[in-house]
Amino acid sequence: MDRMIYNAMAGAKAAMQRQDVLSHNLANVSTTGFRAEMASFRAVPVRGDGASTRVYALETTLGHDDKAGPWNRTDRKLDVALVGKSWLAVQGLDGTEAYTRAGHLDINAEGLLVTPNGLPVLGDGGPVTVPPNTTVQIGGDGTISAQGATGRPTTVGRLKLVTPEAKLQRGEDGLFRAADGADLPADANARLESGVLEGSNVSAVETMVGMIAAARQFEQQMELLSLSQTQGQVGAKLLSPT
Repeated sequence: MDRMIYNAMAGAKAAMQRQDVLSHNLANVSTTGFRAEMASFRAVPVRGDGASTRVYALETTLGHDDKAGPWNRTDRKLDVALVGKSWLAVQGLDGTEAYTRAGHLDINAEGLLVTPNGLPVLGDGGPVTVPPNTTVQIGGDGTISAQGATGRPTTVGRLKLVTPEAKLQRGEDGLFRAADGADLPADANARLESGVLEGSNVSAVETMVGMIAAARQFEQQMELLSLSQTQGQVGAKLLSPT
């Protein structure tokens, strides 16, 4: 009985955690450059006297799915999609360097090149500033050119593109950073495609199926808990003096 209760409780908790991960992924199925979160579980015995049969299921975070999302052509000059395993460097709200695949860029009132959330996009020398009243184009190597109403295009900077050797880690702000927190070096060979946006790599169908399976698993665990309680009450009555 003791084993059934703890196994069912651990299974129900694991199903709830999996449901949280899947629902978060599904909510971002249309988010530009989103990487699906992955998670798994492992069994951990509870140590202590009289608890040898008790086992908890603890979440083991696998990080994110590195698979590239689909490309959608927009023909907008400030939309970029990173090629291969490269990432775009931005400045997080905490001032640290972070990385994203969301290439829907814009220019704010101060002339800074920013993400949709207003985060400055970093170049080789820091945040990229664009001259006012100019048309901006971004080359395949990240070079940024600005052209006024009259005159030749002028190079104003180059996007910092990185290609990490190890898998990045997602932060609480949704941006990615190196595991040791260090800034990654710019990759001169990294490339991007202008006028294109990379979509989320979340499969809505697979995620929905996973949510249904997790919900059914949770229901089964709750039924086991109810069954163990019923059997415990029956056993208590049989053992009670008449």
